[in-house]
Amino acid sequence: MTLILPAKERKLDDFRLGRVLPSPSRRMVGPFVFFDHIGPAALAPGGGLDVRPHPHINLSTVTYLFEGQMQHRDSLGTEQLIRPGAVNWMTAGRGIVHSERSPQDERDRGPRMHGLQLWVAMPEEFEEVAPGFAHHPESTLPEVSDKGVRLRVLVGEAFGATSPVLTYSPTLYVDASLDAGARLAIPTDYEERGIYIIEGDVLCNGAACDARTMIVLDAGAEAVFEAKTRARFVIVGGAKLEGPRYIWWNFVSSRKERIEHAAREWKAGNFPKVPGDEIEFIPLTDEPKF
Repeated sequence: MTLILPAKERKLDDFRLGRVLPSPSRRMVGPFVFFDHIGPAALAPGGGLDVRPHPHINLSTVTYLFEGQMQHRDSLGTEQLIRPGAVNWMTAGRGIVHSERSPQDERDRGPRMHGLQLWVAMPEEFEEVAPGFAHHPESTLPEVSDKGVRLRVLVGEAFGATSPVLTYSPTLYVDASLDAGARLAIPTDYEERGIYIIEGDVLCNGAACDARTMIVLDAGAEAVFEAKTRARFVIVGGAKLEGPRYIWWNFVSSRKERIEHAAREWKAGNFPKVPGDEIEFIPLTDEPKF
């Protein structure tokens, strides 16, 4: 049996956003605890994305763009222009602050934005590691092509290729593009798997799948996806973690008290600043509730 998770529409500044995880019917798929589909969107010149500095703990964020650019800055002093096709993996560990904004040249010509923002929960033993940021350009990520199927292995090992991205638990993330009529069998060697349809008309074992929807497969279940039109989807998943994760605001942890502590620290101004983006920040508007 499979589970169908539609993206729930939200707004992020002037951008369309679809949130898939967490869902009332499914909190996680493998270590993935949060899944946002941003765009596609096109703004008039002068507009842009402005996610002000905000904190994270006990997770890794994964930013992957199909279109547009984003300027990442964090409290480690990292300044990285995020471009389509690159994997940007930020480990919050015991705590990090970052911002994401449209670069000025994008604002001048009218920003376009389309991509995915995912959060990966960390095993308990690694939740408090030192924060870090790793940028993997498109050229460093392995690609596999065969019979109308083009695959980029972003994280993990699949289809005979291995990504250079380092993770704290078995994790799978693949970008798949299929020509009309092409078929792809989903690997069964990861415990949990979700297939999110970005665009196109797609069948899963002969059943139609809507775009902006995730199909969560049972462990070990075989599934063949067929593109009726040109299509694109991502495969995410991995091993289940040792227990549930709590999410409140931008904080994820295996312990409620850790989130409560982080909220107090942010409210008190005890997190580090983001060099080059020290003035603005996202304030707390509520107390943690679970």
